[in-house]
Amino acid sequence: MTTPINLDNDNTETAPARQTAAERRALPNFTDVAIATAEKFGVCTRPVTMRSFDPKTGKVEYVASPCKSTVASVCKPCADKARWLRMTQCREGWHADVEPVEETREPSETQTELLATRADLVQQYHQARDDSDDEMADAIGALVGSLDRDLRDSGFRGPIPPLDPTERKRRSRSTKRRQDVPNLPRKKVERHTIGRVIGGYRSSMMVTLTMPSYGSINQDGAVDSEGKPCSDGSPRNPDSYDYARAARDIVFFSKLVDRWIQNLRRCVGYDVQYFATVEPQKRGAPHLHLLLRGVISREILRMVTAATYHQVWWPHFDPENEVYSGEKMPVWDYRAMTFVDPDTGQALTGWDDAMDVLDAVDDLEPAYTVRFGERMDPGHMRGYIPGDKADRAIGYVTKYLTKSISEVLETDSTRTAIHYDRLHAELQHTPCSPRCAVWLRYGIVPQGASDKTIPGRCKGKAHRRDTLGLPGRRVLVSRRWSGKTLPDHKADRAEFVRQLLASVGIHKPDTSHLIIRPVEPGDQSAPPRDHLILAAIAQRTKWRAEYTNALLAAGTAA
Repeated sequence: MTTPINLDNDNTETAPARQTAAERRALPNFTDVAIATAEKFGVCTRPVTMRSFDPKTGKVEYVASPCKSTVASVCKPCADKARWLRMTQCREGWHADVEPVEETREPSETQTELLATRADLVQQYHQARDDSDDEMADAIGALVGSLDRDLRDSGFRGPIPPLDPTERKRRSRSTKRRQDVPNLPRKKVERHTIGRVIGGYRSSMMVTLTMPSYGSINQDGAVDSEGKPCSDGSPRNPDSYDYARAARDIVFFSKLVDRWIQNLRRCVGYDVQYFATVEPQKRGAPHLHLLLRGVISREILRMVTAATYHQVWWPHFDPENEVYSGEKMPVWDYRAMTFVDPDTGQALTGWDDAMDVLDAVDDLEPAYTVRFGERMDPGHMRGYIPGDKADRAIGYVTKYLTKSISEVLETDSTRTAIHYDRLHAELQHTPCSPRCAVWLRYGIVPQGASDKTIPGRCKGKAHRRDTLGLPGRRVLVSRRWSGKTLPDHKADRAEFVRQLLASVGIHKPDTSHLIIRPVEPGDQSAPPRDHLILAAIAQRTKWRAEYTNALLAAGTAA
């Protein structure tokens, strides 16, 4: 008897489904999986290949060095580490209750002997120059150079005076305060940095400084994190928006911040310490979040902000002062070694000559005066005590540190993009320094100009479209904030882990004797980046297991 076959319960394996070319291209490759795994374990996704040589054993290894990027779109693990390190630095200094220790080393006997010998040689050098004995002077100069290297190797900081100092003309400007700003009380700045104890707590503050208004801003066009409509930063009337003032405020923003800190210290009478981050607003103007150690009254903060300004003592660079534009630009004359007028061939005015002309003017007005916005909301001046709210404030201040300025300024709004383009166009006509090539538009040869200088085009960050002139430094930290530098904070964290592991019997080998250098181009023995990422993941897994075991053992012992 023949048994019928049940086709519904067929146990034969089904054939794999056919994939299209688009579906195959959408699958992740090995590198994609490795990068995703590296981000999961907090390992750098763009490691730099380094060659490690052990002089004791002669062993050569290739190791991965983190890229140390601070931008999450480039390398998220490294950017997160940099942000956490900044948060640690911020937390240690904000509510500090003891003065930071400033260790100083006394000059050694060797340094004093080297300096005494150098003094004698310098005197002999100048005597040889006066006697026109150039051969002797050159020989003595070589000896002085050798002494300078020994002095530098002995642990010397700062510049060493040259044998032939160049004369630098010091330009003095009037320090008389403007009549249109309020006067500030001026006290002697004491050395202490710790604020007062109020109500049993040593409170500190967060202050936000913004620039003035340049015109009305649209209140719609974008959506915030909660899904509610908000402003996209574009002006209501672009034709009446003061783009010239906005561009100049961006360029001289850092000078204004320095002046504000100086005025605040003179007003309160002690060395106020700060941790600040610079961020762009949606309209493109910079604003500053400051964490100040100690409590300062809101009245003083408002008074200091209203009385702070910075005057730019440069040749005027208003639109009516612009001499060259469009296709007509100065040209470089190789015989005169300067820029000349393209029509007449006459040499343009040099920077020093232009400044000499300004010095001859009695009632000279500054080229520009930059100020903060007059209005300070109470919400921009808040006090904090150590706790969860202070931690949230630290997270708020540092939240944009993992994004570049260009990413913060990204917009989907067409009118905002047009607004940024107009602001960038105005930055192309705003000089950023005495060496800026934009000065050639105004008929002035900048300092350090050469045949490689492109008239009207400066490579400085103040003229870049992706950053809209905002400075490269995103974090400003006073010297006595925590008494440590960022590498010091990093070393403290590593030492803490090292001591914790040693307490449970885990001792890491000493690697201070290793010679680690970047691999040379063309090194065929260097492994691919994928291999370096896998090795770093395995190493991180091992370290994490050791650290977890050490924490458990320490908790059991406690």
